[in-house]
Amino acid sequence: MIKKLLITIGSLIVLGYLGLSGYAYYHDTSYARRSASLVSYPAENGRIKTLLDEKACYYCHSRHTVLPGYARLPGMSQLSRYDVERGLNNFQIDALFESLQNGMPPPEADLAKIEFVVRDHSMPPKLFRSVHWSTGLTESDRRMLLDWITSQRNAHYATPGVAPEFSNEPIQPLPTSMPVDPRKVSLGMALFHDPRLSADNTVSCASCHSLSKGGVDGRKTSLGVGGQVGPINAPTVFNAVFNRAQFWDGRAAGLPDQAGGPPFNPVEMASTSWQQIIGKLDKDASLTKEFEAVYPDGYSGNSITDAIAEFEKTLVTPSRFDAYLRGDKTALTSEELRGYQLFKADRCAICHVGKNFGGQSFERLGLHGDYFADRDGGMTKADNGRENVTHDKQDLHRFKTPTLRNVALTAPYLHDGSVTDLSQAVRIMLKYQVGKEASDEDVKALVAFLNSLTGTYTPFKTQ
Repeated sequence: MIKKLLITIGSLIVLGYLGLSGYAYYHDTSYARRSASLVSYPAENGRIKTLLDEKACYYCHSRHTVLPGYARLPGMSQLSRYDVERGLNNFQIDALFESLQNGMPPPEADLAKIEFVVRDHSMPPKLFRSVHWSTGLTESDRRMLLDWITSQRNAHYATPGVAPEFSNEPIQPLPTSMPVDPRKVSLGMALFHDPRLSADNTVSCASCHSLSKGGVDGRKTSLGVGGQVGPINAPTVFNAVFNRAQFWDGRAAGLPDQAGGPPFNPVEMASTSWQQIIGKLDKDASLTKEFEAVYPDGYSGNSITDAIAEFEKTLVTPSRFDAYLRGDKTALTSEELRGYQLFKADRCAICHVGKNFGGQSFERLGLHGDYFADRDGGMTKADNGRENVTHDKQDLHRFKTPTLRNVALTAPYLHDGSVTDLSQAVRIMLKYQVGKEASDEDVKALVAFLNSLTGTYTPFKTQ
């Protein structure tokens, strides 16, 4: 009797597994067909979207996840919720899908993330594939994705002058020139250092973003008018032109928007209106004459922030690493090169991507552990990150990935300025973002590599 019972139970388990897998296969393939029929994509983009749908990437990585019916079953429900939560924390695919539909350049960090898991054979996970039989990537699938990533990087992200062997790197060298108006640059430089943008004429942009200190102020959080203490660590202004958005929470779309924020922040510059600022600038006859020669309509919020942004475009710091990517094989030491290989192998380069080693995506702090629970001190509103802007719980604790250029000069680190040592910062990022404890030798090599990113402020050539 016991033997027959075990056989029956075993048979039911096998039949249940086969039924579950069959349903999953039907769901995945039918969803891919429906998705392909609903929207028209450019030819190559359509092939990539169909492939990603067939592999059920949407299941765990889309905010618009369509789960199969079995996901409501006891046990499966909890597992599905866990998979989706983990997937969304690591990578959200919706922006990539939107770019495929619209024919726009795909997000640079998304390309790096997909490339890593394709090469690493880590997606889809083995447990997921054990039920979703159709989701494993074939070698043909891998080649299609990698070739597409290469084509997108070469078309949209490779820096002119990069050595051919590095044109498909997730990191790119800084450009050597870009169009700027030298007259606006001159005005912007003056305004950047002008404390009259603050209510009491004591604080300028340069107060928190000193060009002699790596573009920061070296404080845990910055000081505003009257010695008020700000809520967050000041990010560097150097190379900020290459960020997709500005501020840790991305509330400013570009440099002009960013420049218009601090003057009216009551904890920073505390001015009450542009008219208050303009009233002071108007009394400076020399500056006003120079300004009206460039902006015939005179001072305004738009013209002031436009000039500051034009100056900030020139705050670019090419380094020895840029020389290496442009073909100078002697630019880096062997230890720095080993650090760069570790930087890529440890998945640092899937978030710190592009010309600015960051600034291209919003990432959740604490993928492999609760950073905030382990940190000394209570929670602050600034710790909410991107959620403060979007009011979307999926954005809680997400921050714009900071640039690593000049990182050796910009301590203290993280949005809360809680880490003063670069080696410690490396260990913390490996622990909470990668889930890895690195050896002393590896940390030393990574820090050596990061030191190679210290650059020299060289104004752009004008075009």
